[in-house]
Amino acid sequence: MGIRTRRAHQHSRTHFVGFGIAGVFGFLALLMVTLALSLGGVVSSWLEDLPDYTSADAYLLAEPTRVYDADGNEIASYYLQNRRSVTLDEVSDYVKKGVVDTEDKRFYDHNGVDPQGVLRAVWGQITGSGDAGGGSTITQQLVRNTVLSDEQFEQSLKRKVREAYIAIQLEKEYTKDQILNMYLNTIFYGNGAWGIEAASITYFNKHASELTLAESATLVGLPNAPSLYDPFQNPDACKERRNLVLYRMLEAGDISQEEYESACAEDLVLNPGELGDSVGTYPYFTDYVRNLLLQDFSSETIMQGGLKVYTTLDPTLQAAAETAVNERIAASNDPDLRGALVSVDNSNGHIVAMVGGQSYGNDAAAGQNVINLATNPRQPGSSFKPITLTAAMLEGMSPTVQLYANSPLQVTPTWPVQNVDNAQYGIISLAEATTVSSNVAYAQVVLAIGPEKVVDAAHLLGVDSTLNPVNSITLGTQAASPLEMAEVYSTFANCGLHRDAIAITRIEDRNGNLVYEHQESSEQVVDSAIMEEVTEILETVVSRGSASYYVGIYFEPDQPVAGKTGTTENYGDLWFCGYTPQLTTTVWTGHLSDNSTVYYQGGHGTTQNLPQPIWTAYMNAALEGVPRAEFPTSDHEATFKSNDSWTFVGTEKYVNGGGYYDDDYSGWYDDDYGDDYYEPTYEEPETGTPTEPTTPIVPTVPDGGSTGGGTGGSGGGGTGGGTGGGTSGGGQTGGETGGGTGGGGAGGDVGGGGSGTGGGTGGGSESGGDTGGGGELAPAA
Repeated sequence: MGIRTRRAHQHSRTHFVGFGIAGVFGFLALLMVTLALSLGGVVSSWLEDLPDYTSADAYLLAEPTRVYDADGNEIASYYLQNRRSVTLDEVSDYVKKGVVDTEDKRFYDHNGVDPQGVLRAVWGQITGSGDAGGGSTITQQLVRNTVLSDEQFEQSLKRKVREAYIAIQLEKEYTKDQILNMYLNTIFYGNGAWGIEAASITYFNKHASELTLAESATLVGLPNAPSLYDPFQNPDACKERRNLVLYRMLEAGDISQEEYESACAEDLVLNPGELGDSVGTYPYFTDYVRNLLLQDFSSETIMQGGLKVYTTLDPTLQAAAETAVNERIAASNDPDLRGALVSVDNSNGHIVAMVGGQSYGNDAAAGQNVINLATNPRQPGSSFKPITLTAAMLEGMSPTVQLYANSPLQVTPTWPVQNVDNAQYGIISLAEATTVSSNVAYAQVVLAIGPEKVVDAAHLLGVDSTLNPVNSITLGTQAASPLEMAEVYSTFANCGLHRDAIAITRIEDRNGNLVYEHQESSEQVVDSAIMEEVTEILETVVSRGSASYYVGIYFEPDQPVAGKTGTTENYGDLWFCGYTPQLTTTVWTGHLSDNSTVYYQGGHGTTQNLPQPIWTAYMNAALEGVPRAEFPTSDHEATFKSNDSWTFVGTEKYVNGGGYYDDDYSGWYDDDYGDDYYEPTYEEPETGTPTEPTTPIVPTVPDGGSTGGGTGGSGGGGTGGGTGGGTSGGGQTGGETGGGTGGGGAGGDVGGGGSGTGGGTGGGSESGGDTGGGGELAPAA
């Protein structure tokens, strides 16, 4: 039988609710007909569409979905009804006796419906005596709260007949004790507690088997009206109701006069307990798992269906990840700084660790948030360059192709680009441009192959977020999440073999039946020969490039390591994406609400004082004692077009003068270029086009290389340029498309590309978008 929606109301209908004396006697007449099995006419039609009541599953509603880590430890539960089912042997005898004495004293004698109880309820209505006995038996209440839960608040004769009929049938299928057990596990006790065990923990922080007489009577009295008798809010009313339950037990002979008087004299002493937060031990990860479940299961099934969800999370690696992230964030002295980490097992795509933030919750004033920064897209800066590298190689561009890499360079009439610190790299190979993270070189590459090819490569490698095909994408202005970047870099680590990053391995229903099991699958999305070269290049980033400042020094395991740093405008987003043969891990640090400057101990943050140390601390712990492995290699060589077939904006003017090439990817060097080597000039534009400056206007570079700014604005033209460049980092549309109107609005929108919360207010990336300026803003970039 399917899962049904449970309507949680403050008042639980556990007693007969009259609908007029004539209606009651009419019900009794019809009930007699029903019991005599002489159904016909209207009554017969009422019983044609009854829900399934023949299986015990029909009465096991609202079981929480439980989530387990890779070692089988429960780490979270999702629920609307806070329930813990127990057997009857695990319930205090006082509870069992009190329920029968109070709710249905002829429970063990009737066949599901108690005519005497109905008559007593009617007499109470006529005389106004308020006699406590209700018209509905325990069996009827069970039916109403489970099988007929969608009808339980209908005031109709039809509902009463259906309820009575099912109750009678139920008594034929189950023993009295089984029915009582189901009742105790399904009734609502207020304050989110469903079932006697949950109620025992909620109010007294003990198991149902440990309840005293007074405590048992307190809980027995709650389902009649959970809000009215709420012991937290209305202790006097609750105590009065408790004592009435005790009196019923005394009347039935289940307790002595002495026990009755002693229990009535007790104060109402509560000891609230915790049943466990539904978000669990690792809230960001388990929230991610819940969102995955919602893609295939209804919210009703997830919150009430009793699923068992087994995940990939490794508790040891998760602990190491949280320690690495939280300790470094705390040491920064930046109160608004946040960090995220995702670690993926390259052999199967399992997400073994995920840190989505530092303080999960809804109290923003206390610095809490529920946004999972591990799945929230942010501008990746130069950590996106290996995707452009892959796209270029897929188009036939060799990593040995030569590029002019001095800074600044007017890449297009509206897009001046500079390297970090305006660095002068001369003529270098594409491989070396990756090692030193030259923005000038990579801006020329995207022009040569087209930004659409970069978007295609990103999606091929593992980015699912929407990416705009703008030139500044090569510098990381389009947003991607740490999880997506981990999937991309894991594809690098696997020599182009792509696996989806997964969090769930299998799902079982409440009875242990297999509902879902992950089937291992992979696809060779990029030629292995190309991927082998990409990894070789990214190894140089660690050995002598932008990651050599920290990872290259402090990474301890005897493993090959490759990766790429990323820094966006104003030091707003700091990344390190790296991998060994075993694990791929991405780390992001930044501010939740914007891409304002990150600070570390008084100075601006860099990749070498935030994400690189986090990555290194985690990977040192994760790989301790793991035997050395090597990156996979290809069984063939990659083939590329002739280097001469490529034309680049800067290189065309300066490479053709000659020189020599060092085949270790270190690039071209030639003293013959002289002083003009650093002074790019421009031909007069055709008539009718905007007049370009004879030399590029270099923006002021605050703090080692701001991005965007005035240059981007001037390139974009008009008054809007200053805003497009300085504030938003200058998006491509503002510069290249905006023309005379400038790079302000559109520049921020397209250049920024920050999708999702905290996706970033502007482009920039490590270059200031397409409006110019800065490269990677720190030596660690």
